[in-house]
Amino acid sequence: MNKIISLLLIIISLSSCSEYQKALKSEDLGFKNKVANAMYDKGKYSKALRIYEQIVPAYRGKPNAERLFYMFSKSYYNTKQYYLAGYQFESFASNYPRSEKTEEAAFLSAECFYRLSPRYSLDQGDTDKALTKLQSFIDKYPNSEYMPKANEYVKELREKLEKKAFEIAKQYYTISDYRLEYNAAMTALDNFIADYPGTPFKEEALFLKFSTAYKLAMNSIQSKKEDRLNLAKTAYNSFTKFKSDSQFKDKADQMLATIDKELQQFSK
Repeated sequence: MNKIISLLLIIISLSSCSEYQKALKSEDLGFKNKVANAMYDKGKYSKALRIYEQIVPAYRGKPNAERLFYMFSKSYYNTKQYYLAGYQFESFASNYPRSEKTEEAAFLSAECFYRLSPRYSLDQGDTDKALTKLQSFIDKYPNSEYMPKANEYVKELREKLEKKAFEIAKQYYTISDYRLEYNAAMTALDNFIADYPGTPFKEEALFLKFSTAYKLAMNSIQSKKEDRLNLAKTAYNSFTKFKSDSQFKDKADQMLATIDKELQQFSK
């Protein structure tokens, strides 16, 4: 019995493969569509996609092709071809605004850009696109079942941009020791703190700002030193006011002691 079942499965498999090859070479659009849909239903998305790509141009613009274009878009998505899937889902939502799949297509289009978003250290162009697409979806479908996921994606992407911005500001701080570009580092850190007031990196950013102000003062010519030492003290106060028990507090206190000692020469 087992041998008979195995033989039947082999025959069915060979028949399926033969039908697929036949569909690829056929000129019959209906037959090709039928076979592509069968491949899709079996989860063979790459094979379905090969046939869909052949017949889609002939169906473009036709109102009865809604299901075809949805499955075509989903095949790209299921094979992780997110650039193409995002474009096709967006096109689907535009061409079939009354479809029951339109909301899903709009969400999946935005999700494709989310999935294309690279790690924070790389260019974040696709992250910006994803945020724009997701925000557009949120504005258009405020009661959508996909809203929790959309908000989760937005939060994750914004945190990624925040991390990127902090690392850039931190890089200015790192290179300032070699190039003595302390003002540039101060500006970068100030901008980051202003742009992301609720950031979890604020403690470190405020400490780095104080540290930069300290280095600027200590490397200043005598005529500018007093003002810059006082500026550094102001940065210290902002830092400790934000978090008095900071992990950087001991190091900051050591620098403050040096600042106070340096200021004594100006009080004589």
